[in-house]
Amino acid sequence: MPVPSGRRSNRRGQATRESMLEAALQALASGAPGSVSGNRIAKAAGATWGTVKYQFGDIDGLWAAVLRHTAQRRGAMPSHAAPRGSLSRRVAAILDVMYDGLGTTDSRAIENLRAALPRDRAELEQHFPQTAAELASWQKTWITDCQNAFSDLDVDPARVREVALFIPGAMRGITSERQLGSYIDLDEARRALSNAIVAYLRNSGPAHRAS
Repeated sequence: MPVPSGRRSNRRGQATRESMLEAALQALASGAPGSVSGNRIAKAAGATWGTVKYQFGDIDGLWAAVLRHTAQRRGAMPSHAAPRGSLSRRVAAILDVMYDGLGTTDSRAIENLRAALPRDRAELEQHFPQTAAELASWQKTWITDCQNAFSDLDVDPARVREVALFIPGAMRGITSERQLGSYIDLDEARRALSNAIVAYLRNSGPAHRAS
């Protein structure tokens, strides 16, 4: 039975879109000069800038799509890292998953993209509104995922939120030491961070306060 031409076109369009997203990730992860160029990404994908505009609208649409693409591949990381077990086991598992994940192509691409974007929030939202909205949604989703990861334990949700806000930066710092080469024992550093988080969260919930 022949495949309708519209369906073939949709498949080709989706394949082109996926190819461009992968080309964008590879280019961004390289950190090479011009890696945030839409024309370079189009060329790497065997397409033109016109095709990029057709698929994503503009460079802002491309960056927003890249962020969504990586988020979909990553999933709800905190709640999946250690869905059961003690507080210390869950915290350690989240840090371990982040430590491994921050060395991936997707993470390097995101870091380099963020480094190329305006630092000022108002400027970012003015020139890259879709990208800014995607980054903002990441933070909300990350906090929610972290709270879900500990929702059945006696921990204060406000403290979980505070911990969720500093974990990414803390883990990027430790990962940076790994990438640069360091005399620091990185396993010990992660263990110390995990212990500090556990000490801050343990018995902080309403059940303990009521007693």
